[in-house]
Amino acid sequence: MTIRYLKRGQDAASASQADSEVRATVEAIIAEVEQRGDEAVREYSRRFDGWDPADFRLSQAQIERAVARLSARETEDILFAQTQIRNFARIQRASMTDVEVETLPGVVLGHRHIPVAAVGCYVPGGKYPMIASAHMSVLTAKVAGVGRIVATAPPFQGEPHPAIVAAMHFAGADEILALGGVQAVAAMAIGTASVAPVDMLVGPGNMFVAEAKRQLFGRVGIDLFAGPTETLVIADDSADAEMCAIDLLGQAEHGPTSPAILLTDSEALARATMLEVERQLSILPTAPIARVSWAEHGEVIVCDTRAELLAKADELAFEHVQVLTRDPDWFLAHMTNYGALFLGPRTNVSFGDKVIGTNHTLPTRRNARYTGGLWVGKFLKTCTYQRVTSDAASATIGEYCSRLCHMENFAGHGEQANLRVRRYGGRPDLPWYQPAMPTSD
Repeated sequence: MTIRYLKRGQDAASASQADSEVRATVEAIIAEVEQRGDEAVREYSRRFDGWDPADFRLSQAQIERAVARLSARETEDILFAQTQIRNFARIQRASMTDVEVETLPGVVLGHRHIPVAAVGCYVPGGKYPMIASAHMSVLTAKVAGVGRIVATAPPFQGEPHPAIVAAMHFAGADEILALGGVQAVAAMAIGTASVAPVDMLVGPGNMFVAEAKRQLFGRVGIDLFAGPTETLVIADDSADAEMCAIDLLGQAEHGPTSPAILLTDSEALARATMLEVERQLSILPTAPIARVSWAEHGEVIVCDTRAELLAKADELAFEHVQVLTRDPDWFLAHMTNYGALFLGPRTNVSFGDKVIGTNHTLPTRRNARYTGGLWVGKFLKTCTYQRVTSDAASATIGEYCSRLCHMENFAGHGEQANLRVRRYGGRPDLPWYQPAMPTSD
């Protein structure tokens, strides 16, 4: 296998040092919120966002005023996007069925999909107002049947962003907060006098929010461990440099630590794309961010064969994978590690981020090796149950269970089984704390 890097990103040691500093900062904020509750939340909101309202929770009147500030076109666009996302979430929910089956005569096993009771949805909005994240989290939780949905976003330019508030409201949020950062995530997870705790945290965020979710995992559930947005463009010589560059920079603008990688078997395309990236950076309005991301985390990788492209793509296990090849469905059939695939030139990551219907909260940092992204199933607990409906079945299973328990030296477990053998199997003299051996014919 011959793989050539025409451009490399930042080394792992530099990234590790930055991660260490973020961890320490987040740990201190969470500890303060746990100890001092609302007082600490308000203090950090003032410090980081310059935001100190009388109440972080929006009233119904405030929500209505925010919705009224949107134009008819803006409202229609948000509702169109939510329709697509809701429809796909409902289709996914319909694919998850409860099960009840008799596996042996008198033995009934089943499972139910039970919604999480309370969810906190974080919607980024300090740098860019991430309206779409409200659809992806709040609306999907609603389709899943979550009973209480708290949605929060930081203030944008000194006030709650009206389109984010509207999107949260249209999606079905039960409580809407204008609060951002680690303090918001900690308040929802831990609970304060003014914010009742939730059972699960979802939604993207900056490195501090992502680290807060990581540290709070276990106390609450989370959707996934998130890092900076990642995009991988897989292209052959049927693609063009303009599209490759746009699809790289369209994600690099998320933040200065967002990796964007071109993976191709055409060195000519690779070099043309690198030149085109520089041209576009000279005119891109978000170039101050995208340029740093491309310089420090952008990569261009050239392989010799399609099999090498596949192997490298699965090794990278990126969040977003745009496939610009003659046969993009070949990668759909063969790739196994990715957050979401965008197949062919007619679609792109932005469609998935904003409107097409799939969820945009996806695994990063190679987590796609073992998990998919946020979807309706993440809000559901698949819980099993069992029922034994005959004496004969209870006695038969009891005898097997008794012997298996004693193989593991679990005498108490074994006695649970033995009691059923005595009562339902007609063996009242079965010795205590002994395996239930078969009776002779």
